[in-house]
Amino acid sequence: MATHTLSQQQAKLTGFVDFLPALHAVPAGKAKEIYEKNKHRVYSLAFWMTDNELEAEELCANVFGRAFWAANEPSLEMIDRALVNELRASRPIGTLTLSCTEVKEVCQIRVNTKRVHLERAVVQLPVTERLIFLLHDVVQHDHASITRLLGLSEYESCHGLHQARLRMRELLAAMI
Repeated sequence: MATHTLSQQQAKLTGFVDFLPALHAVPAGKAKEIYEKNKHRVYSLAFWMTDNELEAEELCANVFGRAFWAANEPSLEMIDRALVNELRASRPIGTLTLSCTEVKEVCQIRVNTKRVHLERAVVQLPVTERLIFLLHDVVQHDHASITRLLGLSEYESCHGLHQARLRMRELLAAMI
């Protein structure tokens, strides 16, 4: 993996989609359409979860391989489930670990926040809370779909999101 360059990984992904119809009874145009429709979302989530471009590319290829192996035309939820399963193979997803203290002072972080600060704060969140935050606030999943994907209760999903947002505020306040 470490010997691959980013362009080699991208070529591998593109080649995978071209090879897919021969592997599984998927119409070539339909497979490419599903891949094109979902590749940016899956790669973005993979990147935010790994904080590494090459690892995100490999994870993305594995996700689409897993999703297309499971179904000829995988749905959005099937693709997301494949992503969560791939992430679970290398990370402890499912356990909430944040327990932020009660906020005593409101920090004005909206005015002074830079994108780089947001990016660094997101990758510092614990794995489960980061995934809940990304799925809810970035990808716009509701708590019901997050609970189905992660195997959490709706309360745990809401609590994890709240804790992630509090931790993001703490991290951003420290950076500004």
